[in-house]
Formats: sequence, structure tokens, C-alpha cells
Amino acid sequence: MSAERIQAVYRIETPLPVERAAAVLAGEQSSGTFVEVPGETDDLRRRYGARVELINPLEPAAAASLPGCRGGVPGGLFNRAQITVSWPVENIGVNLPTLLATVQGNLYELSQLSGIKLLSIALPDSLARHFRGPAFGAEGSRALCGVVKGPMIGTIIKPSIGLSPDQTAELVRTLVEAGIDFIKDDELLANPPHSPFKQRVDAVMQVINEHAHRTGRKVMVAFNLTDEFDAMQRNYDHLLAAGGTCAMLSVNHVGLSATKAICDRGQLAIHAHRNGFGMMNRHPMLGMEFPAYQTIWRLAGVDQLHVNGIANKFWEPDDHVVRSIEACLAPMNGLKRLLPVISSGQTGLQAPETYRRTQTIEVLYQAGGGIMAHPLGPAAGVAALRQAWQAAVSGITLDEHAREHVELRGQLKKFGK
Repeated sequence: MSAERIQAVYRIETPLPVERAAAVLAGEQSSGTFVEVPGETDDLRRRYGARVELINPLEPAAAASLPGCRGGVPGGLFNRAQITVSWPVENIGVNLPTLLATVQGNLYELSQLSGIKLLSIALPDSLARHFRGPAFGAEGSRALCGVVKGPMIGTIIKPSIGLSPDQTAELVRTLVEAGIDFIKDDELLANPPHSPFKQRVDAVMQVINEHAHRTGRKVMVAFNLTDEFDAMQRNYDHLLAAGGTCAMLSVNHVGLSATKAICDRGQLAIHAHRNGFGMMNRHPMLGMEFPAYQTIWRLAGVDQLHVNGIANKFWEPDDHVVRSIEACLAPMNGLKRLLPVISSGQTGLQAPETYRRTQTIEVLYQAGGGIMAHPLGPAAGVAALRQAWQAAVSGITLDEHAREHVELRGQLKKFGK
């Protein structure tokens, strides 16, 4: 395969022979249509057509995963395969939305397919070098927080909504005095009447800046910038002027181009919340898997990306979470590594398994209720998470470590079996 081609890997399901369905997919997403047209010459197809590079058959299915497919033999099996398709880079240019339109586009509409999932995307360096990628990434985020060793410990403002700016600032004061590294708005809290963005930034950053002046350590707060594009730009300016270091975006909802435009400013670390990702990921034969997803957002320039967590409160299996963490930290065309953001029903109890499965401390480990609901208060919740990770990295059981740490002991009593 030429080094100047983009490639994407899919899992497909079809009532047709796999080779035929794969050819339809390649044609639909390059020079072809449902019928031959004047101008689609052999030379044009050679230069601009997509190619099916590899087909790996999988176990067939007895029934269609998705409705609306046509063809095949009544009562027949539905063939499955993992296929690799490639495109010349000149089809796309330096254009992220068109890249996504190419590797996804109308594929989910094809009647020849009863299932399709985008698994991964790979770009040649000749194209990837035109994207700056994360301005800070995993290492830069750690440096901004002043965290030298161990995972970054973070939390989410809870209750998610309803607190005033002053109430939020008081909770932040408790957390920074407890030694937290990172605090974020909930994705539901952006710019509501009860907590306007600018007022919340002013109240919270006064606490953060005073703490930094007193201790020399500035806690990172990811304020939820999600809004209409012009409002995001204005609020970015306000956050920067207040001394902020991080902004959060619900990237699926503000969109690829808006996210990239915010990231391209490069002055704040961008915390990418993936809420809505389940629409793309939950069905095994529809949507996009996380390795492909993180590729797009890393190219756009986000620095931190949610990956869910071990034994999480949602549907996602642990194997998916581990693969997501690995994808964020894997090398990609020389771009900075993403900081995996572990969250969703986390407490210290998941720390040993998280470390055992990933063997990395290059994570932002977030607990909302796991900190806020600690029986001895949020400060004890922060301490308990650190103690759990100390035990995990040292190979000590949580029960053993808890004998000498009252905070961890309280967390085990609250959340343990």
C-alpha cells in the first residue's frame, strides 16, 4: 500500500459475499455511485478511487444486526469480516470534516450492509504533519497541574447543577485545600441562569489564584465552555484573562470544526468530554470504536479525553476501557499523547485493577461521588484516592494499606462489598 494513502479498518456484516459488499463500500466513498457515469474513467479510478486492501472473514451471523439491508438468500447467513480500505490523501486535503465524511459518510446508509463499525484510522505522516494536534497532551497537562508523580487525581463539581457561583467556589476551596489536582464542571453545567459562566469563573479563579499564590501550586479547573461558537470564543478570552488553564468541551455536540478552532488557539488545555459517545459505540455492529474516535479528536487538538473506567457505572466492558487508555497513550504520527480521563462511578476500589490492566499512572483519575460522598468529607475522599493508588502501584492490597490510613478505611467501608 502506498505511504500516501489514508486507511480505515471496519467490521462489516452483509447478506452478500463480503468481497462484493466491500467493493460497494469503497465505491460509495470515492469516485463511484450506484451506476456508471460519463467521466469515471479507468485513470480517474486509479488515481482517486478507494481500494479494498484486506479482508479477514469473521464468524457469520444468523440474523441481521440492523434493519433495512437487501440482497442475499432468504434465510441465509449474514457474512461478517474485518476489512481495510484506503484512499489517496489528495482526495481529502488538510480537512478534518472531509476526512470524517470520507471514512464514515454514507456508509451507515448502505442497503448492502446489515452492520458496519469503524474500528481505526491511520494517516500517513505527509498528511498528519499539517495538524498540530494537542498543544499540551498528557505531559503538558501534568506540568500545568504541577503533578510530578502518580496519577492526577480529579473530581467533578457535585451536585451537577443548582449551585451558585459562590457555592461552587466554596466547594472548590475545600477541594484545593484537600490537595486535589484537577476539578471540572459537570457536562450539564455550562452557562445557566443560576451559575453564569463568567461569574462562576471569577468566583472560582479567585480561590484558585489565592491558593496558587500561597502554595505555589495551581490546581487545574476545566470550566465547561460548551456553547454557541461566538460565545465560546468570548468565554475563552474571559477564562484566559482570569488566569485559567483549562476549558472543557462536549465535543460531540459543539462539533469537529468548532473544537479544532478552539484548540488551535493553544493557550488553554482542552478537556474533551465525550458525552453522547454511546450512540456511536454501544452497538457492536454500528458506529465507531474508541481507537478511531481518539484519532479524530487528537488531530483536532484536544489534550484530555474521557475513556470511562474499570467497573464503571455505565455499560462499557473493562476490555473496552483498557483499549481506550492504550489508544490515548499510543504513538500517533509524532503528535502528543492524549491524557486518558478515567471516570464514571470510580472510587479507590478500582485503582488496583486499573493499574494491573494498564500498567500506567499517566491518567487523570476522576471521582465525583467517590470523593464527595466520603463519610469523612471531600478532603478525606481525595486522600483515600491517593492512598488507593499508592497501594495499587506498590502491589499492596487495599485492606492492608487501609490499616494505617483512616481515609482509605472509610472509603472501603462506604463503597466496599
